[in-house]
Amino acid sequence: MAVLCPARASKRASSVGGGNMELIDIGVNLTHRSFAGDLEAVIERARAAGVFRQILTGTSVEGIEAALALAGRFAGELFATAGVHPHHARDWDEDAARRIAALARDPRVVALGECGLDYDRDFSPRPAQRRAFEAQLELAVEHELPVFLHERSAHGDFTAILAEYRKRLRGAVVHCFTGGVAELRRYLELDCHIGVTGWVCDERRGDELRAAVPEIPADRLMLETDAPFLLPRTIRPRPRSRRNEPALLPWVLEEVAKLRGEPPARIAAQTTHNAQRFFDR
Repeated sequence: MAVLCPARASKRASSVGGGNMELIDIGVNLTHRSFAGDLEAVIERARAAGVFRQILTGTSVEGIEAALALAGRFAGELFATAGVHPHHARDWDEDAARRIAALARDPRVVALGECGLDYDRDFSPRPAQRRAFEAQLELAVEHELPVFLHERSAHGDFTAILAEYRKRLRGAVVHCFTGGVAELRRYLELDCHIGVTGWVCDERRGDELRAAVPEIPADRLMLETDAPFLLPRTIRPRPRSRRNEPALLPWVLEEVAKLRGEPPARIAAQTTHNAQRFFDR
């Protein structure tokens, strides 16, 4: 599979961040099958690009276990979230709740999630999504973990449920935020952090997000790739592979900095500080 070479990744990181940039990718799916053949090289490219820490997204019990196995191999560099994605909410039962609760006690788990609602695809029935979401928010309160949140086409129900729990939650980040200013303001009212991905680099569908990015308070902003998904469309020349990876986070950084009218180095320092404080790592 063709990917961005380490030299190009590190050169880009230097040009964007001044050579001393350090970034945290708060949402990456390294357990995805597309990384099976070159995982070590992917992590090395991330290091070369200034991405010194990655939070692996847990979306199912099996996925969390795989993420923790990787975190064990790269101690202090990789961490994980523990949750059941709304696509898999139909599988939420007492056994899943018990296993997630046990996994949440692992010191390498830094948040509860990815959890939330997805009415865009409805891979699980909406009542099942709501039950699983509420149950995981309860677990986050019990384990004193922040939550890593997913919402698509479900803003009303999602914010209504989150509002019931927010005061008891240690923290909340809306992962892969793609909405506009109105949605952003509601999330900020709920004291949420905002994760921005390569969606911001997409001229076809990212207009609402691009308008919202300058409105995100500096202390609420975090960056992520959601790799292997959402390859930034601003990359030139475009890679032959459509696979995204953590080494490409500087392209997200650059676009966010441009939209906010700030130096990339300042955005890098602020978002890294925010992520360290939020995840306590």
